[in-house]
Amino acid sequence: MAPMLMSITACSSSTGTTSPGDELHFAAMSEMPMEVQSAPKTVSDAYRFAVANPEATKNVPCFCGCGAMGHKSNYDCYVQDAPNNGKIIFDEHALGCSICVDIAQDVMRMTSEGRAPPQIRQAILNTYSRFGPSNQP
Repeated sequence: MAPMLMSITACSSSTGTTSPGDELHFAAMSEMPMEVQSAPKTVSDAYRFAVANPEATKNVPCFCGCGAMGHKSNYDCYVQDAPNNGKIIFDEHALGCSICVDIAQDVMRMTSEGRAPPQIRQAILNTYSRFGPSNQP
C-alpha cells in the first residue's frame, strides 16, 4: 500500500498522565486522510489518538506480526513518519488490522482512567502477547 501523506497543522497533544474524567486528546478528523475519515469510528479514533498522543502509543508494542514490516510500536501502525515540517505520512496498516486498533482503544481507555504509562504497557503485554510476537524488545 502507498503511504498516505497529510499535513497536520494544529493537533493537540497529551502530556503526562490523564486524571479520570479528563478528556482524551485527538487530532481533528478533518486533518486525517480520506481513508481514515471513512473508516469505522473505532479505527478513525485510533488514528486520531495516535497522532495527538504519540508517546502513549509508542509506549506499547503491537502483537499482530507487524514487526516484520519494520514497526517498532503500536504508533507505527498509524504513522509511518512525522517529520518536523508537520507533513505526517500515515501508515495504512491499522485500517485493516483489528489487533492494532484494539491495542490503541485499550490505551485510550486506560489513559482516560488515569493509569500511568508503565501500567498501561504491562496491561497491553498481559492481554496481547498471546496473539503473536511483540514488535518491541
